Amino acid sequence: MSDGRRERKKAQTRSRIQEAALDLFASQGYRETTIAQIAARADVATRTVTLHFPAKEDLLFADDPFTPESLAGWLRGRQGRTLDAVRDWMHATMRALDERDSGLDPAHVWQRRAVRARLLMADDDLRGRARAGYRDLEVLVAGGIGEDIGLPADALLPRLTAVTVVTGLREIYVTREGRAQSATSDLAPLVDEVLAFAEAGLARGGPPAGEICPA
Repeated sequence: MSDGRRERKKAQTRSRIQEAALDLFASQGYRETTIAQIAARADVATRTVTLHFPAKEDLLFADDPFTPESLAGWLRGRQGRTLDAVRDWMHATMRALDERDSGLDPAHVWQRRAVRARLLMADDDLRGRARAGYRDLEVLVAGGIGEDIGLPADALLPRLTAVTVVTGLREIYVTREGRAQSATSDLAPLVDEVLAFAEAGLARGGPPAGEICPA
């Protein structure tokens, strides 16, 4: 078997395992689902599941494209404001997600993301791991905004704006408006709405007197 074919088969198996896991998590609960059940649903050996996903929670966190490392790359290369770079990053990452799963129905891709979001919010341990990632995103956004407006990254305005952005983007999946969408890329207007809200707050707040860093 050629290397390319081997990698495609590996990716297909990995995707099938994740699909099986999400189906079972959604129908019977994350904690109630066993690795053996996932393996049986995916028609693979139990060891195959653990080789791809050493921990059960990895089935929900692995391969997510919205990583701090990805955002950091966009912010390093930004030409304008941080919030504009975050918007571009979100739009580009959503397009890449749709293209990566182009063989699937767009509605299915979106439903899979929405199910994942609900599972993360419903379990204390999963929510804790997710929050660690959200924290890393907030630090990156706050640092960029601080540079934009001449404030330390840990000043109130950069931190408040960063929390607003990351929380707003996270909450899109579970809002009434988000649930009404049929594809991941359809969320772009909601992403813009979150960023516009954060921009309005940033403009209204302005750098507090005495906290502006020297140029």
